Amino acid sequence: MHKQAVEDNVNITVLVSVGEHPLSKRPRRAEQDARALEIGLNIPDTNLQVMHAGSASNVQTNTVLKDYLGMGLPEIKLLNIPHENDSLTELINTFDNNIPDILLTGIRAENGESSGMTPYVLSEKLGMALVPSITEILCINKTAGYAELLQALPRGQRRKVSVKLPFVATVDMAAQAPRQSAFGAAIRGKITVIDTIAAPTDSAGSASISPDLTNCETLQTEWKITPAQPRPKRLKIIKAKTAADRFKAATAKAQGGAGKVIYNNQEAADAIFKMLKDEKVL
Repeated sequence: MHKQAVEDNVNITVLVSVGEHPLSKRPRRAEQDARALEIGLNIPDTNLQVMHAGSASNVQTNTVLKDYLGMGLPEIKLLNIPHENDSLTELINTFDNNIPDILLTGIRAENGESSGMTPYVLSEKLGMALVPSITEILCINKTAGYAELLQALPRGQRRKVSVKLPFVATVDMAAQAPRQSAFGAAIRGKITVIDTIAAPTDSAGSASISPDLTNCETLQTEWKITPAQPRPKRLKIIKAKTAADRFKAATAKAQGGAGKVIYNNQEAADAIFKMLKDEKVL
């Protein structure tokens, strides 16, 4: 952990979502969002704001937000958006009037569409730079208008990046693990519900929203969501790499093993089906 040099009055906003346990499917803190919040909590002397876009009437959402409050937050702002509405539209309208210096998100959600496009759309519509897969914020110089970040690279490598303010950053799983949620802090913290009104904004100086993004809330009602199926396993094909291996394969005697000749079509189909199941193709 590096010692961070940060100026006062730096506005940091962390977007959190409702995660999902990969095995039990129970709602929980999203791993990447909790790491993003941990980065924000470790930066001293900043104006930290945590925000969630979703339905305020959902009991599971309020339970998960309490887990975020248990990390030591005094407040979480909840943008009350119905499930059938597009949260990106409301987030763009909210940040268009008050753009933070730093906007931290996870790479992708743990349920729902999980496309990972939210930080990219926010970056494009708000005119902010985007830095993917960061692990730490090293320093912030608001007077000079830049910040230094540590970016995760493949094979455990790290790269120091300098970016102009304001910017959007997605937090990698290689970032510091989030602290445990304390019950007392979760009870003391509060969830402030902010009612939103979906309205198209195309005036001068405001963020323009594409028709596809606006019509998304009506298209979502027609979607059918089913659990993902595992991909079929490919049959293992052994290829001879050397001349000796090719000669050995060409001169080797064919071994029948447990093979048999089948004349009945139904029995042949059953044998093929059994072989595919044994090879875990089906």
